[in-house]
Amino acid sequence: MSSAVQRRRPQTAQQFVLEELRRAITSGELRPGGQIRQDALAARFEVSRVPLREALKALEAEGLVVHHIHRGYFVAELSLADLEEIYRIRELLETEAVRTAVRRMPDGIVAALERVQREVEQAADEGDVAAMAAANRRFHFTLVEASEMPRLVRLIATLWDSTDAYRSLYYTEDPHRKQAVREHRAVISAIRNGDEDAAVRWLDQHRAHAVAALREVLDLGRD
Repeated sequence: MSSAVQRRRPQTAQQFVLEELRRAITSGELRPGGQIRQDALAARFEVSRVPLREALKALEAEGLVVHHIHRGYFVAELSLADLEEIYRIRELLETEAVRTAVRRMPDGIVAALERVQREVEQAADEGDVAAMAAANRRFHFTLVEASEMPRLVRLIATLWDSTDAYRSLYYTEDPHRKQAVREHRAVISAIRNGDEDAAVRWLDQHRAHAVAALREVLDLGRD
């Protein structure tokens, strides 16, 4: 039995398939532009085509997959303009969340960030791209959730979901992983000192480096 099936299933088959497909897309296992082969996935997840189709419709509504008549479902691709717009909106929303978090400075926030950062660095050292992407996300959401603004956090999460597959591509390169580690450390230092301007500056630089690298990936994909 596959490792996916061995995990504890949610309440329904559709929820299980939805969770597994979302994970496969956001981890980069299913690449942007790749076709989703329903027969193979139904066999892999040990489900009928019905919950698989329902899960794909839900992912289409989220913008993670697209459906082409007579061709089937494909993992959604972002244009460079889409990617840059998403990162620009993230900058605006995350700046508000981070500034609020630093001003609130909830107990244990620095220790929590340091704890997740150790996971980031272990994954970076091991070259484990999936673990790196997951730990990186935990790092950022540990910070934005400290704003205690749940609606804002949900909006930010939606933007992250739409670009997670591309983020995994970014972390395939060792220099990118090392750069992210350095930038995370600088963010932690700024927050420890209560310097919201420095924290925002480092996070802006962090996003800018990712966009620059992903711009090259998308340009190469058009060659």
